[in-house]
Amino acid sequence: MKVLRTPDESFQNLPDWPYEPVYTDVTAHDGTTLRIHHVDTGPDDATETVLCVHGEPTWSFLYRKMIPVLAGAGHRVVAPDLVGFGRSDKPTELSDYTYERHVDWMSQWLVKNNLRNITLVCQDWGSLIGLRLATAFPQRFSRIVLANGGLPTGDPPPNEAFLKWREFSQTVPVFTTAKIIEGGCVSKPLAPEVLAAYDAPYPTEEYKAGARIFPTLVPAGLDDPSSRPNRDAWEVLRGWTKPFVTMFSDSDPVTKNGEWAFRRAIPGCEGMPHTTIVGGGHFLQEDKGVEFATAINSFIARHH
Repeated sequence: MKVLRTPDESFQNLPDWPYEPVYTDVTAHDGTTLRIHHVDTGPDDATETVLCVHGEPTWSFLYRKMIPVLAGAGHRVVAPDLVGFGRSDKPTELSDYTYERHVDWMSQWLVKNNLRNITLVCQDWGSLIGLRLATAFPQRFSRIVLANGGLPTGDPPPNEAFLKWREFSQTVPVFTTAKIIEGGCVSKPLAPEVLAAYDAPYPTEEYKAGARIFPTLVPAGLDDPSSRPNRDAWEVLRGWTKPFVTMFSDSDPVTKNGEWAFRRAIPGCEGMPHTTIVGGGHFLQEDKGVEFATAINSFIARHH
C-alpha cells in the first residue's frame, strides 16, 4: 500500500486552530502502518469525553467553532481525522479504501486511545463509522448525538440528491474539496482562509483518493458488502437504551427526514431533546457550530 503524508507546513496558520497534533498508529490489512491524527483538548479533570467525528470531504477542522464551546463546558474534546483526510495518512489507491477497513482503522484507534464515557457527535460519514464504533464497543459510549447522518443498509436505496453527488464525485476531473464543502453550507461564501484550511490536507489530486471514493462506499443495495454489518449494527441500536438524540439541520437535501428512522427504532431516543438546527446546511458545524455545540452541552448536562 502506497501512503502519502501531508507535510506539516500545509497546516500552518490555520484560522481558529491552535491545537497540537496527536498521532496514533494503526495497522492496515496488509501490515502497512497508518498514522491517524486527532486533536485532544479540554480540562485535565474532565469526566466526559466528546468524540467529534467528521464526514466527507472534511476533517477535524470542521469542528473548530464547536471545540471551544464543548471544552468550555468542562468536557474533554477529541476530534480525529479519518484515514485519507486531514493530517491522517492517505493511501493513494481508490481500492485501498473500503467501509469495513475504515471501521477497522478507527476501531483500532479508539481502543489504543482507550476512550471511555464517550458522547459521540457524528455527521455524514462520521455517522456511518461512528455508529459502527458505538455498536461494536457499547461499553465505551454513554450518549450519542446524530446530526445529518445515518447508517444505511442499502434498503431503501439512496435518494436522488445522494445519487447525483455520487456520480459527480467519480466523474469530476478535479475534486475541489473546499468548494464542495462550501456548496453544502448555507453561510457562504466561506472566508478564503477557511477554504484554504479545508484544502490544506490535499496538496495534489493524488492525496484525494479517500475523499473521492467515499461516496461509492455507501451501501446502495442489500448486496453491498457492508449491508450485513450495518444491519447487525441496527439490531444493537434497536436495543440501545442509553441517551440518543438527533440534531439535524433544516437545510440539508441529502439527509432530510433521516432522523425519523432512528427516533422510531431506538429506545434511547424516547424523551430526548431532539432538535432541528435552523439555518444549517449539510455541514451544520460550519453554519451553526456554536448553536450545535450549545445544544450538545445542554443534552449532556440533562442526561448525565
